[in-house]
Amino acid sequence: MSFHVRREEVLDAAGLAAMLEESPARAAQAILLAAGEGEVEAQALLGQILLDGQGIAQDQALALRWFAIAAGRGHLMARNMLGRCHEHGWGCAADASTAAQHYRIGAEAGLDWAMYNLANLLATGRGVTADHLQALVLYRRAAELGHAKSMNLLGRYLEEGQVCPADPPAARDWYRRSAEAGDFRGQFSYAAVLTAEGRVDEAVGWLEKALDGGNLNFLRVASQTLADATDLRIQVMASQYAARYAELQRG
Repeated sequence: MSFHVRREEVLDAAGLAAMLEESPARAAQAILLAAGEGEVEAQALLGQILLDGQGIAQDQALALRWFAIAAGRGHLMARNMLGRCHEHGWGCAADASTAAQHYRIGAEAGLDWAMYNLANLLATGRGVTADHLQALVLYRRAAELGHAKSMNLLGRYLEEGQVCPADPPAARDWYRRSAEAGDFRGQFSYAAVLTAEGRVDEAVGWLEKALDGGNLNFLRVASQTLADATDLRIQVMASQYAARYAELQRG
């Protein structure tokens, strides 16, 4: 997808991503111009930068409007982001039921992120009737499309045998694939499996990767889990997780 902007510049998606890193305001101007000219990809991107306040003043309500415009023209990630806005109350009142409707549209059209987000609502009963079996189906579909977070959650279902036969070898494989695809929770899950196998040095390597990518809530829970370890190498990681959590909490 290309963006045709003033002075006959042509900006492709990769170039735009680089520009957002180097010059957010200039990139925002290019996105705004292209969105106004009807480029659906730019309309979706405008929604995202308005939501994030990247290169432009943050405006969640306006972000919601641009996501709706792009979604109405068939942009699946914009449809997914409409769901996210309604789920979290970004630019609107939080409404998980409305979020589920948007996720379902995206999921039925084949978008892995929409499958994952809808599965999360089904697994927790937020906005929809809880349905672990359907959540598992969606996690599996998304995982098979390469969605790293879904790989980890599919692994959890298979490890615990929830609404499916327990299959530890398959769970291990999905954890590994999730870890290798870059999901910090998958990296943590795979590290737990490796630790149980006595492969602690390998586990520590994955714990280090998860530490680098993990968010505040993950680090809080993970540091508490690791604190119960008996292996000194894992105890060291527990201290590093706790320190990183404290650092992020201070802001």
